[in-house]
Amino acid sequence: MSGAGDDRTVRAFAPAKVNLYLHVTGRRDDGYHLLDSLVVFAELGDVIVAQPADALSLSIDGPFAAGVPDGPDNLVLRAAAALAAATGIAAGARIHLTKNLPPASGIGGGSADAAATLRALRQLWGVTADPPDLDRLALALGADVPVCLYGRPAFFAGIGEELMPPPPLPPAWLVLVNPGVAVATAAVFRHRDGPFSPPGRFSAAPPDAAALAALLADRRNDLEPVAMVLAPPIVAVRARLEAAPGALLVRMSGSGATVFALFAGPVEARAAAAKIQAERPGWWVRAAAIASAPEIAS
Repeated sequence: MSGAGDDRTVRAFAPAKVNLYLHVTGRRDDGYHLLDSLVVFAELGDVIVAQPADALSLSIDGPFAAGVPDGPDNLVLRAAAALAAATGIAAGARIHLTKNLPPASGIGGGSADAAATLRALRQLWGVTADPPDLDRLALALGADVPVCLYGRPAFFAGIGEELMPPPPLPPAWLVLVNPGVAVATAAVFRHRDGPFSPPGRFSAAPPDAAALAALLADRRNDLEPVAMVLAPPIVAVRARLEAAPGALLVRMSGSGATVFALFAGPVEARAAAAKIQAERPGWWVRAAAIASAPEIAS
């Protein structure tokens, strides 16, 4: 199928994924760790743009383009190839990724890009795959891809295949800070030797951001202690965020090294982000609201 003469363009947003808590609940016989987490998405992220073409190709720009491979191992191209193979689509696509999120930072950049690619190409190619098939395809790409494909607040469990909506969450803002250190997820899990934690799911809907923070305070990120050993700058990031006026909760996301603080509103969040960025210009610092649903547009 040729893309010649077809000028359609599909744009999909790939928001940053944030683990408000992350418990390691067990380990399977095959070595995969079992997780329980509450995931939300920030109103900032990467952008995928897809256009018709005869073959699959990928170009990359943005502030973190240099740290991302553009070959067949890139999750964007792997997602595109997997969707084409699973659906028998013969079409190609010219895909462009604007990389705004730091790679290997615990906020799901590559997984969010893969999920956005699946959303964009489903629309571009007119794919109507069954959700279970799409979920299996997403999980094969990575543990975070299914929840990024879901694209809204979710509890996830198992190795990423179990998703369920949480109770309604209140409006809240995040300040995300990364000290410019890449952390390998596999290394964090390999060095972790602590006890397993019970699931942290809850059913009551917190009325405001302060109540949400109080509820999350009894939970944790089980990967944080080992990540701080492997990447000591995380400790300094935590200290800066904990000192920020209005910060309700401070915690590492995913396997690091990004740390977030939860705020009630934009004024406190933006002020905290501006102060930290001024003090540490080499860090990546962003303030953003918690998002509700993924963006996709033609």
